[in-house]
Amino acid sequence: MMTQLKTTLNNTQSTLLQDALGAASLVVMLVVALHLPGFL
Repeated sequence: MMTQLKTTLNNTQSTLLQDALGAASLVVMLVVALHLPGFL
């Protein structure tokens, strides 16, 4: 099982970073959208 996890992490390491950046950008957009009515 540990070898499968290591293999999976090694194979998807580049896309894992892209997915994390995408999720972070979605959170930022959500926070901005929720605060937008307070700015206007």
